[in-house]
Amino acid sequence: MAKVLMKGNEAMAEAAIRAGCKAFFGYPITPQSEIPEYFSREMPKRDGIFLQAESEMAAMNMVMGASASGARVMTSTSGPGYCLKLEALAAMTLTRLPAVVVVVMRNGPAFGTMKAAQEDYRMIGNGGYKVVTFAPSNVQEAADMVFEAFDIADKYRNPVVVLADGMIGQMMGGVDFNKVPAGRMDLPKKTWALHGKNSRGGKPQFHFLPEGRTHYGEKHEAETVLYPEIIRNETRVEIVDVEDADIVLAAYGTAARMCMAAIEELGDRVKLGMIRPKTLWPFPYEAFEKIGPNCKAIICPEINIIGQMIDDVKIAAAGKWPVYHVGDTATDSLTPEGIVEKVSEVWEVVK
Repeated sequence: MAKVLMKGNEAMAEAAIRAGCKAFFGYPITPQSEIPEYFSREMPKRDGIFLQAESEMAAMNMVMGASASGARVMTSTSGPGYCLKLEALAAMTLTRLPAVVVVVMRNGPAFGTMKAAQEDYRMIGNGGYKVVTFAPSNVQEAADMVFEAFDIADKYRNPVVVLADGMIGQMMGGVDFNKVPAGRMDLPKKTWALHGKNSRGGKPQFHFLPEGRTHYGEKHEAETVLYPEIIRNETRVEIVDVEDADIVLAAYGTAARMCMAAIEELGDRVKLGMIRPKTLWPFPYEAFEKIGPNCKAIICPEINIIGQMIDDVKIAAAGKWPVYHVGDTATDSLTPEGIVEKVSEVWEVVK
């Protein structure tokens, strides 16, 4: 297939099918409804299963069941629906079941509005679990990340989230699907999966915990063995001109796109660099160690009011630089011009 023009939502759905996704369970909610729509058209033609569930909770529990059978499975939603999926998602982290969850963020809280936003950065479930969380900033990257997410989910037997703001889901962009299959992992067979009656005989059962283990023991193993391995291997980041920057911008998704426009507009008036996390967990703390000695401040543009990623940025900054937030509740409120204005304001203070 040559490079095609697609909506971000549709590109993510196509990438999932190409990655071997055999089942999709979901429920419509703006701004991600094109994802289940695409699956509903394509899965019957491509030997897959599409089912619109009666609720987000039901969809996520269907994902759990399909994953336990060994299938590559996906669901998608937005912030209000993601809240309802978290109980099952937490259970999947405990039972070590892989799946891909695409969350296309909108303004909140609760049902909020349908405007694109970055409101769900902090959204996790109970018990302190972690999932690899990708943050695309264009349509090609959204497709690439969804494709790779299936391999990573299977590799670590852990769900993976692709967290895209609504602008990424709704925007049109060119996608080269010939690039997407590169680097497929050589993964072992899913010997843990349920396939009906097996060679061991008797009734097949899915053991939620290894024999003799406790819930605490399983959680402790994840936190001391699995999570450090993921941090070592799967942290992704783009670093732009931070070695000689006067101010460094830290942003992801559509906010990072706005930062690039702000960098171009300011030119040589203020030397700007940028750190763009491609994974929100693991967060690329070490990238901030590459910031050069001329840096006077870090600014964290986000499409929310008080800042969410800024907390991780402050941890990464470790008191070396003051960290400022600039943001608003929707993509039509935070603008490149607003970022330029904030940079100029901060520069007058720190120069």
